Amino acid sequence: MRAIQDPVPAGSDLQQTILQTVDRIVEFWQQLPGPAEAGLIIVGSILAAKVVDWILVSMIGRWAGKTATTIDDHLVEQLHRPVFLMVLLLGLGLAARSLDLGPSTLFTMEAILETIGIFVLTVFSIRASRLIITSVSHVRDQYHMIQPRTVPLYYNASLLLIIAAAVYFLFLAWEIELTAWLASAGIIGVALSFAAKDSLANLFAGAFILADAPYKLGDFIILDSGERGKVTQIGLRSTRLLTRDDIEITIPNSVMGNSKITNESGGPHENERVRVPVAVAYGSDLDQVESLLLEIANSHDEILNTPEPRVRFRSFGDSGLNLELLMWIHEPVQRGLMKHLVGKEIYKCLQREGIEIPYPKRDVYLKNKEDQQ
Repeated sequence: MRAIQDPVPAGSDLQQTILQTVDRIVEFWQQLPGPAEAGLIIVGSILAAKVVDWILVSMIGRWAGKTATTIDDHLVEQLHRPVFLMVLLLGLGLAARSLDLGPSTLFTMEAILETIGIFVLTVFSIRASRLIITSVSHVRDQYHMIQPRTVPLYYNASLLLIIAAAVYFLFLAWEIELTAWLASAGIIGVALSFAAKDSLANLFAGAFILADAPYKLGDFIILDSGERGKVTQIGLRSTRLLTRDDIEITIPNSVMGNSKITNESGGPHENERVRVPVAVAYGSDLDQVESLLLEIANSHDEILNTPEPRVRFRSFGDSGLNLELLMWIHEPVQRGLMKHLVGKEIYKCLQREGIEIPYPKRDVYLKNKEDQQ
């Protein structure tokens, strides 16, 4: 009987061809000199970086485009360079290993590449954290802890954490022993805490100011020492005010934390009440004066209609009757201008109506000695 032979599998020739091709490629690759192999790896890593960047970013970008928020869209835009550089650095590391380098030289090159990679990731992390914090701070209905007034605090905290992590990984990349450094840092920290107690006081005061928020960026505040200005920056060490004279004042946070601060922009809104004192002579018609003052206040668009302007009688003065015009303005920055404009109009109106503005008077009586006899 003839032996029955097993049928040849359908894809055996193709598989054998593929295996032979792979063997030839491996044999060819092993015969390449070190520099040529490194050069091919570098070229391949550049191509791979572009392909990975295109595939990864396009896939993530397609997914991010379907979401309602725009945070992920901006993050995808920030991903291009880090993804490309990280794949390229990986290829450069493989290329360095293909060269006949000594252990110390290879370690130095790999540590340098890792340092560059850590720097790239650190920059991306800082930008991404600021983008996320800024975007989340505007969503007040969902996130109550992060608000526009506390954004600088989270900026500084995230920056410190990212830099600390970057330093830690740099130590690992260069194989530096951390135990001795941590012990030294503890001793140095104790010494610096005594030498830089003022700076530390400003640092903690700045954190408390950002957390407690007695004022925020853009507020008009008045210190107990008399300075009045707009808050332009709240840092961990100091707070900066821009006065109405366009002069910037830098005040240490330890001083701000122990000062009495009047926040003109605080409260549920920025509306501010302006008081304009007015005095008229005895015998004046107070109803007429009140009507004239209200007419002047209502003639300015900068003065709010709600609450309405009002006039209040305050006291009987030595020379006249003291009244006060109360009116509300939109922002504290308008206070000086409105008092100037309204004050001029009050003076002109009272002169026109013949209403006397009192001033101190003294009557002097002279008597002769003959009259006394």
